[in-house]
Amino acid sequence: MQASVKSVEGLERRLTLEVPAERVVQEVEQRLKSMAGRIRLAGFRPGKVPLKVVKQHYGAQVRQEVEADLTSRAFYEAVQRENLRPAGAPKLELSASGDDKLSFTATFEVYPEVKVQIPSNFTVNKITTTIADSDVDNMIDKLRKQRAAWENADRAAQDGDRVTIDFLGRINGEVFAGGEGKSYPLVLGSKRFIAGFEEQVIGAKLGEHREVAVTFPQAYQNQELAGKAAIFSVTVQRIEGPKLPSLEDPEFLRSLGVTEGGLAALRKDVHDSMQRELDQTLSNQVKQDALDKLLAANPIALPSALVETEIQQMADQARQSMGMQGQQPVTDEIRAVFIEGARRRVALGLLVGELVRAQGFRADPERVRARIDALAASYEDPSAVIEWYQKDRSRLSGVEALVLEDQVIEWLLSQAKVETVTKGFDAVMAEPGRA
Repeated sequence: MQASVKSVEGLERRLTLEVPAERVVQEVEQRLKSMAGRIRLAGFRPGKVPLKVVKQHYGAQVRQEVEADLTSRAFYEAVQRENLRPAGAPKLELSASGDDKLSFTATFEVYPEVKVQIPSNFTVNKITTTIADSDVDNMIDKLRKQRAAWENADRAAQDGDRVTIDFLGRINGEVFAGGEGKSYPLVLGSKRFIAGFEEQVIGAKLGEHREVAVTFPQAYQNQELAGKAAIFSVTVQRIEGPKLPSLEDPEFLRSLGVTEGGLAALRKDVHDSMQRELDQTLSNQVKQDALDKLLAANPIALPSALVETEIQQMADQARQSMGMQGQQPVTDEIRAVFIEGARRRVALGLLVGELVRAQGFRADPERVRARIDALAASYEDPSAVIEWYQKDRSRLSGVEALVLEDQVIEWLLSQAKVETVTKGFDAVMAEPGRA
């Protein structure tokens, strides 16, 4: 088998291959002979069909099958011999040939060579904060608002009110499907509607009619509406203000799992819950900062095939989070929304993978078990969840990958200068997450 490799541009390679005619003919002949003992044709006894007849009936089909198999095998034999690491499936093109030899080109991208550098000024910020009594008060107020009763309000609508509205949406003056609602209850400030809609209803009075102008986001689940401007005719049918439950109300306390101890017990439970969430957030943020700094210090070329695969996965995850099933083709609009996050994920995957290899990390079995135990703890039957992970290698591998990433982060922090930054609880919790 003859093979030649040419660098096209960046990480793209073009591999030209030629499989000798004798190998192709031999493979075709072997398959036809194998078929001769199995096929049934009118006028011949089973297993007695002459090879010439078999070739007349099935020769072209078998040739196609052989070409497909030999092309695949020849490609992977060649990339192994040439020490190439394809990133994604190759684009194969057969060359026209008058004889029995098989010639084709395979165009593909390769993984970049990755060598992680940790600069001498590698610095990671570690955020510290404490939960003040006022933070607990604010959280309890949020819990009270979530359990608020509603009473009619004889005034203009305010942020936090529940308004009952009729609405009808138009795009370019035309009513569109799904853009109409009757007696629809909406809590202003809940961000359940398109950005800008709820804000324009604030200040409206009972019975008032308003024209609300909004623009659907580019990543909107209904692609027919994505990125388009719309006008909603809105009429306010009812305005209700929240009536918060008393802190001493036994029913309110029971709804939060407090059966004894009253307000003091509630404050302790809320504080403990906030502390657990804070600890997780601080851990995520220091991890995030370390990975950001690692990425900035090690720019690498990325195979577009890996980025496109990641974009598709992110788009599918977004659809699933909205209760939508199936896979949707990636449009230019969807690609624009996810491409930066996808590039970041791919780059970090390559860098972290290289650190795992270079440092010889192995997932600590005790930490893997502890991670599974933590994941299972929130379920009614933790033992069943633990068994579910342990019985499936792919699930267990997913947990091992998380543990390996934690080990990499710990190593990075050991190499970095850690600077402490103090922030308030609300500021820490308001920090945006990153995929």
